[in-house]
Amino acid sequence: MLSFHVQTTRNQEMIDISEKVQHLVTEHGGSSRLCIVYIPHTTAAVTINEHADPDVKRDILFGLNLLVPDQTGFHHREGNSAAHIKSSLLGASQSVPVEKGHLQLGTWQGIFLAEFDGPRQRSVYVQLV
Repeated sequence: MLSFHVQTTRNQEMIDISEKVQHLVTEHGGSSRLCIVYIPHTTAAVTINEHADPDVKRDILFGLNLLVPDQTGFHHREGNSAAHIKSSLLGASQSVPVEKGHLQLGTWQGIFLAEFDGPRQRSVYVQLV
């Protein structure tokens, strides 16, 4: 399994990790046909969405905050229940087909690490199948 780290800088942000994942596919992909991107964290997520307009990232975070606002009514003692819920909504992994050594993302698509409880150092694992 391949991996890299991402240092987040804000409490909530979306970081495009597409180039780092593509680099691993290029270096180690061989005859791979599927790339699985996974993060072992409960307050962050991996998602695929538009990477051309930075407003999309802001709107996704804004929308998630409307759906799951930070409130003191949650019971989790660490006070980051909203981050756990947002992570569960988006998920900890994504699968992307690989053809001829290239991720088969759409023209406007990028792979994002979504941080909901930062800043932190996050690990990203990449499995090529």
